[in-house]
Amino acid sequence: MCGITAYIGKRQALEILLGGLRRLEYRGYDSAGVAVYQEAKGSTVESKKTCDSDDDSSSTASGGAGGGAGAGAGAGAGAGKVGAASDAHNLGRLKVTKKLGKVANLTAACKGTNMSGSLGIAHTRWATHGEPSDRNSHPHTSEDGDVTVVHNGIIENFVALRAGLQKKGIKFSSDTDTELLAHLVSHIRKENPNLSIRNAVSEALSQVEGTYGCCFLFADRPDLLVGARSGSPLIMGVGKGEYILASDASAIIEHTRQVVYLNEGEMVMCTRSGYEVTPIAGSAKRSATVHTLEMSLSQIEKGGYKHFMLKEIMEQPAVLENCMRGRVRHHGSSTNEIVLGGLKDIMPKLVAARRMIICACGTSFHAGLVGEYLLESLARVPVEVEYASEFRYRNPILYKDDVVVVISQSGETADTLAAVRQAKANGVTAIGLVNAVGSTIARETDAGVYLHVGPEIGVASTKAFTGQVLVLTMMAAMIGRAKGLID
Repeated sequence: MCGITAYIGKRQALEILLGGLRRLEYRGYDSAGVAVYQEAKGSTVESKKTCDSDDDSSSTASGGAGGGAGAGAGAGAGAGKVGAASDAHNLGRLKVTKKLGKVANLTAACKGTNMSGSLGIAHTRWATHGEPSDRNSHPHTSEDGDVTVVHNGIIENFVALRAGLQKKGIKFSSDTDTELLAHLVSHIRKENPNLSIRNAVSEALSQVEGTYGCCFLFADRPDLLVGARSGSPLIMGVGKGEYILASDASAIIEHTRQVVYLNEGEMVMCTRSGYEVTPIAGSAKRSATVHTLEMSLSQIEKGGYKHFMLKEIMEQPAVLENCMRGRVRHHGSSTNEIVLGGLKDIMPKLVAARRMIICACGTSFHAGLVGEYLLESLARVPVEVEYASEFRYRNPILYKDDVVVVISQSGETADTLAAVRQAKANGVTAIGLVNAVGSTIARETDAGVYLHVGPEIGVASTKAFTGQVLVLTMMAAMIGRAKGLID
């Protein structure tokens, strides 16, 4: 349930980062932290032309040491040129503040610290490796303060990688797996001083087994923010001369509705003048499409209610109407139809399906159980409902004329996404019923239906569950009618 937000631009980063963390509080966490690049007096931030770098950074203090390099031509809609490293070192320092407990504790701790600067990263942590504490909170910094990182996910081989670095004399200051990333990138750059930052991060991440969404700052690069993802979401908000990386759109929507979704296994290099998106394990630039978020700021605010769950319960009549709008069509007194446009191209496969397998987790799994009754009753198709976490770790028997239906409110549920990939690897059609537009499941499935019930902030699902059941009802009725089973 960790959260990431990061900023590069011309405005003061601290308030933007703290505001982003407040938007991510609904995800649950035990501590929070922020790092801001503190520009030295008299220094100027300047972008040059190519894509390379070397480092210098700090945590809860300041940092020093490193060499230079930068970033290349921008790719994709809205992408500008990505600047190169400056020859100068120690242009500034990275100041890190982190606190156990709520974001309010972190906000109080930041007062009087003079964390001024227009580049920074921030994080809310849910402890996995090491107890909840100031020391284990993110961001984490390399030993000499030249690399700082925030990270969502689990590094499964961190014990072995950590032992290898410790044998080389590197000292760790926390119990976390995340700290390893800062040391690893720093170590690679020191051993290869001519290696670009992009290649150094790529080399470090190639050694990692597990999942990550992460953002890096470098003390010798006052004009560079690096993000990467594998198994954990990361999106980029695109503003005017500024970029915001976040694990969730709710941290971005206050500042821009224009976003780029990073695909699995991609990284992004951001400067104030542009960005480039490349594979982590390659250098080919991707022309990144800029999408417009469908959510609005009012949808992620309480709107006068005491808490989000009450608001979302009361929203259900309106959002379920939105879910049906344009899909349930009336053509006079005797002719009605249900049209789910996202399933139109695969309707022959749905009608001819030997079996449907619904994969989901948590509340979505229970919506799937309702869907089993609906699809078998109205569409007369055999249905199995499985926990996605079980489906992904066994070797299920799948037929080419099966259809795997995955359900996820966020569209980012790791086990459910793994079920999609397993289905597709076996040549089986996979469709997704998700709420979050542009999410990974929405992009990777063969077809699907959006719930259109708006962001769900409350931890206990309400409107997303009823929206899922409504979409399953419409889908069952549409297939049943296509088969001539219902009028």
